[in-house]
Amino acid sequence: MNSVGEACTELKREYDQCFNRWFAEKFLKGDSGGDPCGQLFRRYQLCVQKAIKEKDIPIEGLEFMGPNKAKTENSS
Repeated sequence: MNSVGEACTELKREYDQCFNRWFAEKFLKGDSGGDPCGQLFRRYQLCVQKAIKEKDIPIEGLEFMGPNKAKTENSS
């Protein structure tokens, strides 16, 4: 699947590959430590944010979860 921004598609592919490799080779085997894909994710995230702004995609009212944002009590 392509990214929201054409310029972000390659970053998405790289992040997806990194995450899938970590998930299969580490997480599913009980090793949940470390964040080998964090830097790739941040680069991709910035690219997507820029694309959203450039395309003037309305995102008002949407909440985004991140590593430093706690779930609310109503979240499932």
